Amino acid sequence: MRRADAEDEPAVFRRVVLKNASPYHYMKVRLALEDESTRLSAVELKQFIVTGLSSLYGEVGAALTFDLLKYDEDTLTALLRVYSKGLVKLWSSLTLLGSYQNQDCAFRVLQVSPFLLALTGNSRELQLD
Repeated sequence: MRRADAEDEPAVFRRVVLKNASPYHYMKVRLALEDESTRLSAVELKQFIVTGLSSLYGEVGAALTFDLLKYDEDTLTALLRVYSKGLVKLWSSLTLLGSYQNQDCAFRVLQVSPFLLALTGNSRELQLD
């Protein structure tokens, strides 16, 4: 009688699920204001977002670490970097911000990705020749 080698054993199905290895998520957002002529500096925008985090989650929420990587004052479009574990808190606080200096406003989340490179283009705006 012959011994069964590892090669003779049937293959066993094994499912492997990997969590996202990226420590950060990147968000491209645009602030829509009632008065379109209003302009915010990068410092004012970041303070506005921190205020939203604070009002929704208190002092613990205000301590959430995020970075304003890029900001265009003309279009009020910003690129934010946040730790992946804080993405939901940041996103929810942006969604619930409704007024800036007594005028209605809303954040529009344009793109979200764990990869910064993915935010360089938008397939919805792609125009083929």
